[in-house]
Amino acid sequence: MKLEINGDSYEVEVPEQMPVLWVLRDVLNLTGTKYGCGIGVCRACTVHVDGKPRPSCSLPVSAVADAKITTIEGLGGGMRTRLQEAWLTHQVPQCGYCQPGWLMAATALLAANPKPSDADIDTALQGHICRCGTYNRIRAAIYSVAEGAE
Repeated sequence: MKLEINGDSYEVEVPEQMPVLWVLRDVLNLTGTKYGCGIGVCRACTVHVDGKPRPSCSLPVSAVADAKITTIEGLGGGMRTRLQEAWLTHQVPQCGYCQPGWLMAATALLAANPKPSDADIDTALQGHICRCGTYNRIRAAIYSVAEGAE
């Protein structure tokens, strides 16, 4: 099966129902995407599929064969850098485990809506879980990037 991940083409021989998460981590050694729950509930494993955030732990690889997949390793340039700086400024990471999923969701949100409201943020980040409870810091970091958007 041929996959496009972070702008590169990969040929993988895996079962069609294998979750994208395990193809990324175990087959392609792209370990930035994290395993959290295995059923798509916590969203730690979020990747972009054709620009939309999706939990990769419950997404069969056969469903993305013709899609463009972006992982945390593939986010580049301005938005990722600004979000990462905001994450540090607002001291978002505690254990850091869920942060790739949050950053993927926040990147998609700000790409679609550079000036989100509280409701927009709530909708875009619905389902993401941070066991350290840094939700207010995450919101503050997103707003700081949005306020700097032109």
